[in-house]
Amino acid sequence: MSAPNPADRHEPLCRLGWKTQGTAMTDQLGRITIDPEICHGKPTIRGLRYPVEMILELLSAGMSASEILADYPDLESVDITAVLEYATQLSRVQRIEVLSA
Repeated sequence: MSAPNPADRHEPLCRLGWKTQGTAMTDQLGRITIDPEICHGKPTIRGLRYPVEMILELLSAGMSASEILADYPDLESVDITAVLEYATQLSRVQRIEVLSA
């Protein structure tokens, strides 16, 4: 019996029940993976040790996608798009209710 492939642990978000409006976006979300043994289970890009959170922080700090790609050669431009799609999915809410104290 062969040793398990570490890549098999990566769980793309589209297999975890995340739904998007188009196939291209589903393909992009497939680049975001969750593995309890990588970055403490935080969502990362393609199982690499690049947490989605870090890329969002770089973008919000003013770095352009091309600057990020230059600094992190393992990343591809579609990875940046996948991170933005992930953030879009997280920001979708049906309703916000104010709770009184």
